[in-house]
Amino acid sequence: MIVDAHFHVWDLSVRDQDWIDEHSPLRRNFTIEDLVPEARAAGVDHAVLVQTITVPEETPEFLALAAEHELIAGVVGWTDLTRPDIADELARLRALPGGQYLKGIRHQVQGEPDPQWLLRADVRRGLAAVADAGLVYDLVVLPHQLPACVKAAASLPELPFVLDHLGKPPIVSGALEPWASDVRALAALPNTVCKLSGLITEADLASWTVDDLRPYADVVLDAFGPQRLMFGSDWPVCTPAASYEQVLATAQELTDKADRTQMFEITATRVYDL
Repeated sequence: MIVDAHFHVWDLSVRDQDWIDEHSPLRRNFTIEDLVPEARAAGVDHAVLVQTITVPEETPEFLALAAEHELIAGVVGWTDLTRPDIADELARLRALPGGQYLKGIRHQVQGEPDPQWLLRADVRRGLAAVADAGLVYDLVVLPHQLPACVKAAASLPELPFVLDHLGKPPIVSGALEPWASDVRALAALPNTVCKLSGLITEADLASWTVDDLRPYADVVLDAFGPQRLMFGSDWPVCTPAASYEQVLATAQELTDKADRTQMFEITATRVYDL
């Protein structure tokens, strides 16, 4: 069985995705109906739907979508971590139709100007509520924000932190440091997990090769080990650079065959309680 631990959908007629450039091929609708045939053709059995923008309406929509589609085994949604009633809001989301599919929370930390955003008292209180609710927290950050991730994860050992897209390493430049050292520091904490996802879109979209990605994949393979790594397609963000099938094949090429059941099924199933 293969689990895709990271994909998105959006409908521009419902709301804009203001992070998408007006000339990007991503500026169109991508629906679950678009993904299902591609995922099934690639042998993917289940997938985790991840938030795209910071609006409260999206998460209930995603939960309802999960209730309707067999492919969606879990949802990583968004809610404002700083709201005073965060615990009540998480309980409300889980009581909605499809609420049993809520597995985690994510915020676009990569867009926060404060590199210490995760360490703010109000944010930490929200993260503690996520832990109390039995949920996971996905980290979508840039490399300079990784030190704050380490401190946040160390301060909340009861909360599983999942690093999306390897922390967006500088693949185009070919640099490994300080990204690699910061990732290793995060991986040293037992409550952290990493997604082998988003690599292709951090590389040169037009001319990337597997060899461009391998040094970065090797760092997380060594740091986290297969027991704390999971595959994510990052569909449809990946599509300007590669097809769904290519993304999966690339991830498999970057990993040892003996580790694939763990990384492509078991880790995501365990961490997200699918």
